[in-house]
Amino acid sequence: MLRTHQPCIRPQYPEPAEAAGRDQMTYRGFLAELLLSECDDRARRRSERRIKAAGFPREKSIRQFDFDANPVIDPAAIHTLAKCDWVKKGLPLCLIGDSGTGKSHLLIALGTEAAMHEYRVKYVLATKLVNELVEAADEKLLAKTIARYGRVDLLCIDELGYMELDRRGAELLFQVLTEREEKNSVAIASNESFGGWTKTFTDPRLCAAIVDRLTFGGNIIETGTDSYRLAATRARAEQQAARAAAG
Repeated sequence: MLRTHQPCIRPQYPEPAEAAGRDQMTYRGFLAELLLSECDDRARRRSERRIKAAGFPREKSIRQFDFDANPVIDPAAIHTLAKCDWVKKGLPLCLIGDSGTGKSHLLIALGTEAAMHEYRVKYVLATKLVNELVEAADEKLLAKTIARYGRVDLLCIDELGYMELDRRGAELLFQVLTEREEKNSVAIASNESFGGWTKTFTDPRLCAAIVDRLTFGGNIIETGTDSYRLAATRARAEQQAARAAAG
């Protein structure tokens, strides 16, 4: 029996051993095949751990995204972002558009790609992040919390702009962004154009500073105003109505 601490090799050993015998593979070649399988399996499990640690609310991939349903989005631009050079350089990414245009899907999908490229990723809703920062400040744990969010390679902040933040919450969020500036990437999804962010960040100077942190040297992807989710719902309803009429 093969005795090994390599978790992939042991269960897979019989099949490649038989194949090696049929193909008259050398011992060195057979060992190389086993070790390559072990390395591939370890890389897969590391990716799975990083994706789980990111805290995504659901699984989304670029392959699942329907670019035909939203022609506003350039597939080439998204596939270029999926290579994660922007994460390597610590640049920001902004996904701006109305509800139902694919912002959160792309945010999660690109975050997943970054995790698969061996980057540390964290996903969080904007309101949840601000609430956590306020609680940390009250409990004298703010510096520790900001440092924790500062350590990840990519921080994905979803639903920024859905709720108005008071000055304290906005200032705490600004501290997180400043901690990461030009060091680690931030990706945000927002249903408001930058001009409308004054409804979220009511202090104009603070709003301008936050926009500056999130746009300087980064990528801005506009997902448009037409909800393809709503369009798909209407199409299904029309199909059902047509079938009912035909029946």
